[in-house]
Amino acid sequence: MPYYRAVGEIPRKRHIQFRRPDGGLYAEELMGEEGFSSDSSLLYHVHPPTAIVKSEGVDVPAHATGVRPNHPLLPRHFKAHEIKAGGDPVLGRRLLLANDDVRISYVAADADGELYRNSVGDECVYVEAGRARLESTYGALDVGPGDYVVIPTGTIHRFVRTEPAEPLRLMVFEASGHIRPPKRYLSQYGQFLEHAPYSERDLRGPAEPLVLEGEDVPVLVRTRAGLSRLTYRHHPLDVVGWDGCLYPFVFNIADFEPIVKRTHAPPPVHQTFEGPNFVICSFCPRPLDFDDAAIPIPYNHHNVDSDEMMFYVGGDYTARRGSGIDIGSISLHPSGFTHGPAPGSVEGIIEAVRKGHKTTTETAVMIDTFRPLNIGGEALSVEASDYAWTWAR
Repeated sequence: MPYYRAVGEIPRKRHIQFRRPDGGLYAEELMGEEGFSSDSSLLYHVHPPTAIVKSEGVDVPAHATGVRPNHPLLPRHFKAHEIKAGGDPVLGRRLLLANDDVRISYVAADADGELYRNSVGDECVYVEAGRARLESTYGALDVGPGDYVVIPTGTIHRFVRTEPAEPLRLMVFEASGHIRPPKRYLSQYGQFLEHAPYSERDLRGPAEPLVLEGEDVPVLVRTRAGLSRLTYRHHPLDVVGWDGCLYPFVFNIADFEPIVKRTHAPPPVHQTFEGPNFVICSFCPRPLDFDDAAIPIPYNHHNVDSDEMMFYVGGDYTARRGSGIDIGSISLHPSGFTHGPAPGSVEGIIEAVRKGHKTTTETAVMIDTFRPLNIGGEALSVEASDYAWTWAR
C-alpha cells in the first residue's frame, strides 16, 4: 500500500512494552514483505499469534487442480455463469487458467469462508455479484459488486456473506508475489500522482480493530507445498491495534477514471494493478474517441508478449457484438493470435456515432500475463467451442 494507516490502540513507540488491562503484555506480530525491506505493519494481539496445537494436511479439491497448454493455439470463450455454483470462497474456487505467476479462479459461493491464509502471494478478488464482510487480523471491510479486494500475503481472513440468499460471485487472481498500484502512478515516496486514474481517496481500508474470542480455531493455510489446516489455541483475529503500510484494501471499479483520447487509446491506459509478470486492467464506461474521423473501437492488435484474459461484467461490449460475448463471458486471446473487432462492428459503431452515439457502457476486468496461460478443466467444461471462428463469419 502506498500510505501509512493506524487502527485501534498502539503504543507511542514500536517494540516497547504495551500492556493489557490485566497487566499482561500484548503480543507483537510484525508482518513484512521482501525480508522486512519493503512494506510492513506491526500488529498487537491479545494472545500470542504463535500458539498452534494441531496441524493436518488438506487435499486440494479436484476442481482447483489440473491445467493443460493452450495447444493447438486458439482464442477461447468461457461462460462463467455456467460454472457449477457452490462451496465457500476458498475451497469452492474453480481453476480456470494458470501459469507460474498467477492462478485465475471463479467461484459462486453459497457458504461462508473459513479462516484462510495464503502464504504464496497476494490475492486480488473481484466481486462480480453479492455482498460480504471481509474479516481479517486488520479489521473488517464490507465488499460488494465492482470491488477489487487486495489481500496481502499471509493475512488471516475470511469472507462472510451478508446476502445469503444469493451466491457470492468472485473472480480470484492468486499471485506468486505482490499486487500493487502501477509504479508510474506513484511518486518516489508512494503518493498517487495527479495523472493517476485513481487516488488514495478511492481506497477503503480497515477503520477499526476486530477482536474475536475463541479457542482451538482452525485456519486453512496455502503454501507452495499445498494446503494445511493449523489449529490455533486462541482466535487469531484478536488484534487490538496496528499500524503500517501493509493491509487489505478495497477499490471499486466504478471509481476508476478512464483516460480518453481523440483516437482509440491502447490497453495500458486501463491498467489498475501490477503483479509479478502480469497486469490487471479496468474497462469502464467512458466517452467515445472524439476525433471527427476516429474509429471509436479497438483496432486489430497482437500483444506479442502477453496472453489476454477479459471478464465481461457489465454494459455492452460493442467490439465483440455478434461473437457470443455477453455478461459473464471470459475471453482468452493468446500471444500468437491477432484479435480485434467482430466483423461489421467497425462500420456499425461509425454509423452509431454519426447518429449521435457518444459513450460506451462496457465494464470489464482484464489480466495480461507475460507468460502463457494454461487452461483448467473447469474452463473447458463451459467453453463456447465455435468462438475461434467468429472473425471468419
